[in-house]
Amino acid sequence: METGDTAPAFTLDDETGNPRSLDELLEAGPVVLFFYPQAMTAGCTAEACHFRDLAADFKAVGATPVGISHDSVDRQAAFAQKHSFGYPLLSDPEGKVAEAFDVRRRLGIVGTKRKTFVIGQDRKILGAFKSELNMNAHADKALELLQGA
Repeated sequence: METGDTAPAFTLDDETGNPRSLDELLEAGPVVLFFYPQAMTAGCTAEACHFRDLAADFKAVGATPVGISHDSVDRQAAFAQKHSFGYPLLSDPEGKVAEAFDVRRRLGIVGTKRKTFVIGQDRKILGAFKSELNMNAHADKALELLQGA
């Protein structure tokens, strides 16, 4: 999945166990869907907290950050509660959505690559960013794209 592609429709449970579809999330405006390898790890915590810290900026451009990983609903709930994210964390335990977005790893213990997609209300991907090491790059680049759009 890259810029210009149509994001696949999906429904996954959020950190509260409620099913959330991409189409439903897009009703409020663009979605910044960020895939991360594992909740509660140092890098993923830094990335997710940076999205949280920019919440007002994302709100100002009408966008909603949404995190997604292979973690269970319970682990996502603990992660969200510990850091007060204020945005949905989706559980993709079988990696089906990660596979559809081509961010599933074939080897290793970490099942998901770190990649962010800015998705317009028509499900078109407006931008895609990847960096395994710069945890702030995902939110910063997504916000920059949305502010310039």
